Amino acid sequence: MNRSRFAWWSLHRREGRTSKEPGAALFQGLRIRLTLWYCGVLGTALVLFSVALYFSVQHFLLAPVGADAAIHAYGHVGQWLRISPERACSPFIPPNRFAPPAGSGQEGPMSEMVACFDQNGSLLPYGNTAQYPPAFLNNSVAKAALQMGRASDIVDGGGNVGSIYRFALVVPSPTGNGNMGVVLIGESIKAQESALSLLFTLLLVVGGVALLGAGLGGLFLADRALAPARLAWAHQQRFIGDASHELRTPLTLLRADAEVLLRGREHLAAEDVVLLEDIVAEVNRMALLSTNMLTLARLDQLPSHREYEVLDLADVAREGARRIQALADQMNISITVESNNTALVIGDPTLLERAVLALLDNAIKYNRQGGQVTVRTEKKQGQVILEVSDTGIGIAGEHLPHLGERFYRVDKARTRQAGGTGLGLSIARGIAMAHGGTLTLTSIPDHGTTVTLMLPLAHTTGPAAREKTS
Repeated sequence: MNRSRFAWWSLHRREGRTSKEPGAALFQGLRIRLTLWYCGVLGTALVLFSVALYFSVQHFLLAPVGADAAIHAYGHVGQWLRISPERACSPFIPPNRFAPPAGSGQEGPMSEMVACFDQNGSLLPYGNTAQYPPAFLNNSVAKAALQMGRASDIVDGGGNVGSIYRFALVVPSPTGNGNMGVVLIGESIKAQESALSLLFTLLLVVGGVALLGAGLGGLFLADRALAPARLAWAHQQRFIGDASHELRTPLTLLRADAEVLLRGREHLAAEDVVLLEDIVAEVNRMALLSTNMLTLARLDQLPSHREYEVLDLADVAREGARRIQALADQMNISITVESNNTALVIGDPTLLERAVLALLDNAIKYNRQGGQVTVRTEKKQGQVILEVSDTGIGIAGEHLPHLGERFYRVDKARTRQAGGTGLGLSIARGIAMAHGGTLTLTSIPDHGTTVTLMLPLAHTTGPAAREKTS
């Protein structure tokens, strides 16, 4: 095939595949979680600090206004009782007491707002109330004061007035029977509200910048913190690969020696024959374990180059079924391969065949005598799906989330009896991830298990694709 047509794809895959390798995925997840925890703790601290600062500033800005309004309200109540309601309902702030700040654009002294209400909460026609905003003359706070003795709130005066702090105080009757009315004092807090708004904006901006910096810094710190773990992981994977590779030769020699001795079994005692057969069986199991560990170690490494080809996953499934047919015949299990059309993927033929063999091996070993294994391939929504279904013993639901973990076994005794190592699904899942795919399992106890391998569909119109589809 002309591999140059897919050079761009191979380069893209090598750049994006690193985040999908088992080892890289592990550390990438840890890196993200550490950063999120760091940002979460810092964000919580910033929120608590901002809330405390905002309400503290609000209290320090508005408390003097409220105290001043209360003092003036008591003064007007005294005038109501000593002089007349008309006199009490006129402002008496000394000149320039509430002069606006320099550069505010306002001119002249800022007078307080005064309004009076009768014992029913109706506005009295005293004072120059026509100049006040309608929001200030609303009698809601006056009615609240008639019930509680005093009340306060903040309303929006609109226009250039801005927010108004209102304080209402009842005028008690000299006879002690009921109330004569309510004095309402209002003071503009536009400047204070502007300061609070500016503070709120600054807190949002500073908090956002701080969280952004925390995120970037968290990623950097997480990288530094995980560097020793990455190094230990790399050393571990290298050790596993080297140990597995070095074990293959002595295991092969040990098995060969035992098999040579078994050729003359007629000259050996029955006990010796049994021991040699056990040695051969255990050596085979150790050789399989060594091979699987070597495969996983290679999958966990980040290869600088890996050969990929366009291939039909249905052909891989048929070849895998053919190679494992001998094992299926030993248990009287039939294998059926179903495929309606070509299912082209881009990947390593050796690795994909290894994944299919691992799935078929599990489907046969944990099946029943006379059972059935069905291999089905299809294209669906830009994906190629390979399903391996069996009529075996099934798997309980609590074990499904752990399947694919290395050395995890549902039934250790049965797995050992069947010759398994607990690495078959881990290898298949690692191969799927290396090809940008996924591996999922569904199972019903006593009815069977279905393993689904999903890989990206190869979209190409090159000569290799035409040869496959012709």
